[in-house]
Amino acid sequence: QLQLMESGGGSVQAGGSLTLSCKASGVAVNTYCMGWFRQVPGKEREGIAAVDSDGSTDYANSVKGRFTVSRDNTKNTLFLQMNSLQPEDTAMYYCAADFQCAGWGEAYFTYWGQGTQVTVSS
Repeated sequence: QLQLMESGGGSVQAGGSLTLSCKASGVAVNTYCMGWFRQVPGKEREGIAAVDSDGSTDYANSVKGRFTVSRDNTKNTLFLQMNSLQPEDTAMYYCAADFQCAGWGEAYFTYWGQGTQVTVSS
C-alpha cells in the first residue's frame, strides 16, 4: 500500500522560500504521476504542480515561474521548491500520486498524504 508523508511546511515572510518534501513508502513511485495540491478552508483543493514518470512537469498559472516540482526516484521522494511566496500561498499543501497524469482535479489522484501547513505573512 502506497503511503505519502509531506514535510517542510512552516511560516515564512512574503518573498521568502520553502521546500516541501513528500516521502513515499510501501511502493516504488518511479512509474507514478506525482502532484502537489493546496487547500484553504472553505475552498476546493487546487492542483498546482505535477510531474509525470518521464519527468515532464506542469504547473497551475498561479504558481508558474515561482514553484518548481521535482522528484528523486532513488529516494522515492517528491519535492516542491517554492520561491517568492505571497500571503495568498497560505494553505495546507498535499502531495498525491496516481498511476498516470490524467488531469488536475482531486478525482484523478488516488493516493494522498496528510498535508503540511504553509503560512506566509505580509
